[in-house]
Parts: sequence; structure tokens; C-alpha cells
Amino acid sequence: MDAVLHALSLTGAMTWEITWALILGFALSAVVQAVVHKSTVASLLGDDRPRTLAVAAGLGAASSSCSYAAVALARSLFRKGAHFTAAMAFEIASTNLVVELGILLALLLGWQFTAAEFVGGPVMIVALAVLFRRFLPRRLLREAREQADRGLSGSMEGHASMDMSVEGNDPFVRRLLSSRGFTATSHVFVMEWAAILRDLVIGLLIAGAVAAWVPETFWQTFFFEGHPLASKLWGPLIGPLVAVVSFVCSIGNVPLAVVLWQGGISFGGVVSFIFADLLILPILNIYRKYYGRRMAVFLFGTFYVAVVIAGYVVEFAFGALGLVPDQADAKVPMEGVRWNYTTWLNIVFLAIAAALLVRFFRTGGRRMLRMMGSAPDAPGHGPH
Repeated sequence: MDAVLHALSLTGAMTWEITWALILGFALSAVVQAVVHKSTVASLLGDDRPRTLAVAAGLGAASSSCSYAAVALARSLFRKGAHFTAAMAFEIASTNLVVELGILLALLLGWQFTAAEFVGGPVMIVALAVLFRRFLPRRLLREAREQADRGLSGSMEGHASMDMSVEGNDPFVRRLLSSRGFTATSHVFVMEWAAILRDLVIGLLIAGAVAAWVPETFWQTFFFEGHPLASKLWGPLIGPLVAVVSFVCSIGNVPLAVVLWQGGISFGGVVSFIFADLLILPILNIYRKYYGRRMAVFLFGTFYVAVVIAGYVVEFAFGALGLVPDQADAKVPMEGVRWNYTTWLNIVFLAIAAALLVRFFRTGGRRMLRMMGSAPDAPGHGPH
């Protein structure tokens, strides 16, 4: 019982530490999605040119941070005419280049990891685009499109099919500050939380349990701590595989990344672990349903290689620049609630979240939550 309580106390401390950052990140994402129509996004992603992939990355970074929702949305964009490579670039960016991830990395691991996120993410997209151009057969792509058009549903299809943006030709600020803009922002904000909450809770519980129960000596041996070169070479290779079997995706894997970093995994290994949120076993199964078994295997192979490449680039580039922080400085949050800047920020942002939550339920929110798991071909919902 003492061990369980210790794990839960660590989970609670980590939750309190990151609450305001999550609310801020989701609020910023909701603001952007409230004024950008999904059909507009699909129309901008019609090929795999470098400029298009850059646009896909930018739009993805401004959207969802839930891995399941990102996968469903990428498939929806693909069905609406987006190029497959551009859709995958959007998917990567919408989980690995989002603001809330960067904030959490800075809070729990240091600003160097935030910088690594925004360097490694584009490297991963470029590597994946090259792999697709070189190895993706047209026949396999055609089979994937046929499978995608069959409309098989996943857990996030209802969420991905909803478009809650405000239509009109008014300027961005006017649409955002209007009554419809406030409603749209509240709807996106709450639906994004609904999409990610399960993974976030699981991730925090796993991180708390691992931090409390797994001895540091195990991680030190597993990650070759004390052997600098072996650790740097091993980390980016093993990091994604740890992510695959952890079942933790999106923002939920950051607390576990803290534990792994403290345990001795290399800098690039942490980055590759975080970027592998789109390779966990449940998502691989969704790829199989969406695009077929062969494409699911192809995506696993190419995504894994791209993640490893990004991990190595970050590892050696940041190492050469002297930007890799000291692992001894990493601390799993254990203090809990205290009267410091974290508490004040949490109070402010929890009040903002409460206001958006009230608006959500006063404007048809319950109906939208019920639709969240509905068929992907359902029409868009929300204020227009």
C-alpha cells in the first residue's frame, strides 16, 4: 500500500506541475482551429513538394495534440484529396510540433528538449518524405486509398470529422472575439481535452509507477550509462521500441520521458521516444484498419527509421554545440501543491478552462461529446 501511495503521490505532483501548461497549449490550439476550416487545410496539401510539406507541418503544429485524433484527421484529409505524404507530415506535426508539448518539455526536462523538438520534428518529416518517394510503391498507395475510402471507423473518427471553425470573411480577430468565435473556441478546447484525457492519465500513472518502483540501476544498465558512445548509439534505436510497448502516446509520454532521462537514456533517445507516439501498438492497429495490413507494416518501418534518424541528428548536433543538459539536473516533480508560481498559474488557467467548459455545455456540448465516436462521414458540427 505504501508503494502504491508513493506512485500516486508522484503522479499527482507531476499532474499539478503541468496543468497550466496543458491548458495554455490547448487554448492556443483551439483559437487557431476556431477560425481555420478543415476543407481549407485539405486543399493546401495536394502534393509532396517541400513547400507543401512545410505548410502541412505548420498547420499540424497548430492543431490537435492527441495522437489518435491526429491519425484520424490525417486519414480524413487524405480522403478529401490531400497527398498521402502531406497528410502524414500533418499527422507528425500535430503530435510532435505542438505548443503544449514544447512547454511541457521545457518545464519537466529543460529548454534544450523543446529546441530538440522543433529541430527533430522537421528532420523526421523530411526523412519520411524521402523514404516515401524512394520506397512507397504506387500500387501500395492505391490499395491504401481504396481501404481508406471504405470508411472503417476508429475511436476518434467522430472527433476528426467535426469542423467547429467559424465561417465568414471577417478578419481573424473579429471572428475570434465574436460570440460564435468564443463558442467555437470552447468547443474545440473541450473536445481536444476529451480526446487526450485518457492517454494523459495513463501516461501519468505509468510514469509515477515507473519512477516509484523501477530501480535506477535497471535503467542505468539498460541504457548503457557509463558508456557514452554506446549510450548515444543505443538510445535512438531503443527509445521508439520502449514507446511502442508502453501504449502511451502524445502528451502522455512526456512524464515517462522524464523518468527515462533520469534513468540514463541518451538525449537523442528521449527525443526518439517522444516522437514514436505514432507507433504504439493501438495506433499500428488503426493504420491496419485505415490503410490495410501492408501499408501498416510499411508505415511502421518508415516511421521507425525516420524517428531514429531524427534522434541521431539531435543527439550529435546538440552534443557538438554543447546543448545537451546534465541528466543529474533532471528531477521528477515531487513537491505537490505549494504557494509558488506554478500554483498561481494553475489558478489563472483553471479559471480560463472553467469559463470555456461552461460555454461548451451551454452551447450543445453534451451532444458533441456523444457524437465524438460516431461515423467519420457525419457532417461537420459546430458554430458557423
